[in-house]
Amino acid sequence: MTESPAAVENVVILGSGCAGLTAAIYAARANLEPLVVMGVEAGGQLSMTTEVENFPGFPDGIQGPELIDRMRRQAERFGARFEAGDVTSVDLSVRPFRFEIEGEPRRTRTLIVCSGATARMLGLPGERQLIGHGVSTCATCDAAFFRDQEVIVVGGGDSAMEEALFLARFARRVYVVHRRDELRASKIMQERALSNEKIEFLWNTHLTEILGERQVEGVRLWNHASGERWEMKIDGVFLAIGHVPNTTIFENQLEMDAQGYLVPKDPGRSLTDVEGVFIGGDVHDHVYRQAVTAAGAGCRAAMDAERYLERVGEAPQRVAGATSK
Repeated sequence: MTESPAAVENVVILGSGCAGLTAAIYAARANLEPLVVMGVEAGGQLSMTTEVENFPGFPDGIQGPELIDRMRRQAERFGARFEAGDVTSVDLSVRPFRFEIEGEPRRTRTLIVCSGATARMLGLPGERQLIGHGVSTCATCDAAFFRDQEVIVVGGGDSAMEEALFLARFARRVYVVHRRDELRASKIMQERALSNEKIEFLWNTHLTEILGERQVEGVRLWNHASGERWEMKIDGVFLAIGHVPNTTIFENQLEMDAQGYLVPKDPGRSLTDVEGVFIGGDVHDHVYRQAVTAAGAGCRAAMDAERYLERVGEAPQRVAGATSK
């Protein structure tokens, strides 16, 4: 990575979802002029969500993209800057840290990683087009929209059982589609799901297509054991086959767990094993994964970054020629 002639940033935030935007608000109000690199999925998972009813302060709910837009405008009001693109490489072994945005070299005194985690998808026809219109990756977020309706959960692990059990509080019927004839979930989660009278299991079964143009109307299924193929009318499809944290560029630079999630140095804090690097949101949280918890984590990261810069005597410094892109 070559040396950048550009000014050194005080704070660079990777990601523009709830965590990144909250970090941007707090860092901007601290006069740090943060630069937010928006990432490939600008706005994070909320940008693909329709109605959000569980974010505090919106008693009538709010559209996901509108919530993201409001948070961005709030950050910009205090001086946060935004740049489209993705960070393609980073070097945390030097100070200031070096990184590249789509190949363009940059430098920063601190780095806040809020790059999130991407829900695994099946790659089916109609799948991505119908995210937020009957297709979901979060029962806690969307179950209430399917009250007295019939839904499918795809998966066989603990997450899938948790989704199915939560959905069973609202839906009339929950079908768990699993490609094997036994579950991978822990025994206690299996027992809870199997004993729930509102949950039905479709074993050895694959979801092959999601039907509907503007809203989920049904699915096509295939049982590989019997060879049977059929269509089922359904109101919602919940994908519970895991998430992939967006942390590849930090391999061998930051501590990660076996799944690739970044590990904080201290529980409940945003500090990592590299001084000056902080984390927030789904990039390290594979338990809650909610907009409000991500926002809280982004707040922590920004406050920790500000305190770090004060401690080392480097904040705040004006970023020459700072402009939004």
